[in-house]
Amino acid sequence: MRRPLRVAIVGAGPAGIYAADALLKSDAASEPGVSIDLFERMPAPFGLIRYGVAPDHPRIKGIVTALHQVLDKPQIRLFGNVDYPTDITLDDLHEFYDAVIFSTGAEKDRALDIPGIDLDGSYGAADFVSWYDGHPEVPRTWPLEAEKVAVLGVGNVALDVARILAKTADELLPTEIPQNVYDGLAKNRALEVHVFGRRGPAQAKFSPMELRELDHSPNIEVIVNPEDIDYDEGSIATRRSNKQVDMVAKTLENWAIRDVGDRPHKLFLHFFESPTEVLGEDGKVVGLRTERTELDGTGNVKGTGEIHTWDVGAVYRAVGYLSDELPKLPWDMESGTVPHEAGRVIEGGEHMPSTYVTGWIKRGPIGLIGHTKGDANETVANLLADFAADRLVTPGAPGEDAVVEFLEAKNVRYTTWEGWYRLDEAEKALGAAEGRERVKIVEREAMIEASEA
Repeated sequence: MRRPLRVAIVGAGPAGIYAADALLKSDAASEPGVSIDLFERMPAPFGLIRYGVAPDHPRIKGIVTALHQVLDKPQIRLFGNVDYPTDITLDDLHEFYDAVIFSTGAEKDRALDIPGIDLDGSYGAADFVSWYDGHPEVPRTWPLEAEKVAVLGVGNVALDVARILAKTADELLPTEIPQNVYDGLAKNRALEVHVFGRRGPAQAKFSPMELRELDHSPNIEVIVNPEDIDYDEGSIATRRSNKQVDMVAKTLENWAIRDVGDRPHKLFLHFFESPTEVLGEDGKVVGLRTERTELDGTGNVKGTGEIHTWDVGAVYRAVGYLSDELPKLPWDMESGTVPHEAGRVIEGGEHMPSTYVTGWIKRGPIGLIGHTKGDANETVANLLADFAADRLVTPGAPGEDAVVEFLEAKNVRYTTWEGWYRLDEAEKALGAAEGRERVKIVEREAMIEASEA
């Protein structure tokens, strides 16, 4: 009788868990069976869902329920608080597993090359998201002194950042935000938040629901300049072919023609404004300079030479995420991804044996969480094809105990799926004490201790 197929997945966010689910649903799960170990750098699983989704989005966080059901399967083990490559290397993984899938996602901010972007008061959106989501590896405080703030970018992350900056701390208190985040937001002085997009309404990357949610807060007045509602032939064609684009455009049109209300915090959505410089004084942000753009007929824009200066005290760039380079794997600097063919890692034109990628490390940080499932299915299908064709490298120590003995010999203080249940209960208990569903534990050591309790 053949032993089960042993697969390691590095990264226990949605991409990694979807890959595990695809393996469990495959024919290989029946014969010879599959055995899957997920390695996660954080003490808790769920990746982007836990540390990249705004706390006032319980609908998206509900995806955790489905991911939870996958991790409950007996063929899966979780090794949390295990860092690649510090605690376990690629060579180590190949020693214990028939195949390795990397699904490490993207946590860093993509650079924006304009003068002044490094001034004090200029921030990456990813860093701010990590702060308000209670990521263990970011500072516990955040400077929120600016009364007028600029957010550069017109995607869902830009909306999240703008919305969190514009809401009151008390609006967010019913969510799972940690105490330090509530305390920081309670001191937030922002009264105006300006979101800037280089192109027009038809080119915005908002999802319709995320956009409409901006207007649900009793404290946020969303304002759109009627002069920013403009379409060319390319824009009209995009609206006709894409229902979501059309819904976004209609929402923006409705906001542009309504009277401005009296809600205390103003959130301006600006289009056709291309950031050209962050202005500073004594090393600190004091303004933003943009160039007015116009459509060129294709849906793209060109500069007009008309310059606008905006009085803002802080700038957040939300121009995309970037993955960390993974040691021992090939790397494409421009895209920030691992070179691959349908999930098979490619080095020097050849497939690296038994090595695969899925999620944002594979395709780049684009698309919604649901798109990750198709990525995982493609990668797993090719892994299984290689298994069927006997193209996988046979590991030297494929027994399930071997990796446990390895980690314990190195004194790696790893957490488990059972430990997640204990951490989950600890966070819920903290929330219950305050009449909330959950309060997230932030400190890594506290997370590990709760997992071990």
